[in-house]
Amino acid sequence: MPNEFYDVVGVGIGPFNLGLAALAEPLDLEVALFDQKESFDWHPGMMIDGTTLQVPFFADLVTMADVRSKYSFLHYLEQHNRMYHFYFLEKFHIPRKEYNHYCKWVSEELSSCHFGHRVQSVEPINLSHEETCYEVIVQHVQTSETKVVYAKNVVLGIGSVPSIPEPFQHALGDSVFHSSQYLDHKKFIKPNQSIAVIGSGQSAAEIFYDLASEQEEKDYSLSWYTRSNGFFPMEYSKLGLEYFSPDYTKFFYQLDQEKKDELLKDQGLLYKGISADTISDIYNLLYEKSVGGVEPDIHLQAMTSVNKLVRDGRRWKLSGKQTITDEDVLIDADHVIFCTGYQQSTPSFLPDAVVMKDEQGRLQISEDYRIKTIGGNHGSLFVQNGELHTHGVGAPDLGLGAHRNAVILNKIMGYDVYHLQNENVFQSFGSKVLATT
Repeated sequence: MPNEFYDVVGVGIGPFNLGLAALAEPLDLEVALFDQKESFDWHPGMMIDGTTLQVPFFADLVTMADVRSKYSFLHYLEQHNRMYHFYFLEKFHIPRKEYNHYCKWVSEELSSCHFGHRVQSVEPINLSHEETCYEVIVQHVQTSETKVVYAKNVVLGIGSVPSIPEPFQHALGDSVFHSSQYLDHKKFIKPNQSIAVIGSGQSAAEIFYDLASEQEEKDYSLSWYTRSNGFFPMEYSKLGLEYFSPDYTKFFYQLDQEKKDELLKDQGLLYKGISADTISDIYNLLYEKSVGGVEPDIHLQAMTSVNKLVRDGRRWKLSGKQTITDEDVLIDADHVIFCTGYQQSTPSFLPDAVVMKDEQGRLQISEDYRIKTIGGNHGSLFVQNGELHTHGVGAPDLGLGAHRNAVILNKIMGYDVYHLQNENVFQSFGSKVLATT
């Protein structure tokens, strides 16, 4: 048996794999998680003051699977002497900054978390005639030293990567950047400059509001463009929220892939829109700025597709179309912020000869979140937040993270160590035949 043999190796330490480690800690499992970052830090470029999670605090790392866990958000509050502060706050949606601090606290409590380590490869090997596992090569980021560890199960929790359309990638730098780098690049914005925000989701709205709040003081012009038909709110009705449930995930998984892809095209506002509170904050700010007939140097324009970006001296020129009238649109800007979301990526270290993919090159994933593999019993490869195409809109949702980890750990343990809640919603997603007498 190799010296460093684990039941579970996790690649990446974001909220989902961190939750896995927290739920695995009381079990009889040897677990090691690796991440190239030096410490836990969740979307630092978007840690804007005043922003909150878009899900209730119950969507912490563990509560929806184990309310008794010592790694719950409520236990974090107790440990940091904040119970009464939170009690008087009377809010379900906690500050994003506090969620990050909570996760960081959990990561420091767990000995299974190893930061500053980059996973270079994951390969199936045979330890004996009957025993197979994965060989994982890990490199220390600072020293470049490598070591080999072995795992019966590997859980990929590296998440998604920033997405910027190809025609704009040549311009990336201090003045053209993705929303994930906003706070790092905001310092380069100077008075009397112009800023163009491109996109229509929550990140675009938060960045626009942050910039608009300082626009008069900093004396820059600000524009916001989106190809969507409007600056629309994300679906947040109570029945709409039931789509982020194990029940809907089960319904969605059993559809054929063609129907899944069709459904996903029409479900953007379930998880890509703007929170109604943020829209209200923006409108209230614009209303206040316009008192007395003042016309702030702020422009909002929907139904606009931007398709070209070229350098013009010290500024940028963007060109595109008004999608309804087909009119040409020309935009001058000193800074361009692309709030164009994230995309799934298959890690380069995954062996192509082993994993199975569909016709579009996406990973084939079983209902219990295992990546389907070709030939042999190599142990299990699980995935977190890489199954949007197979499991539906709940894949990136923090509220389903603990449930997914419960499914994964139940599979690894071979029995239901965590109880999975059934019938969590009031509506039926498929046909339900009622008994007749």
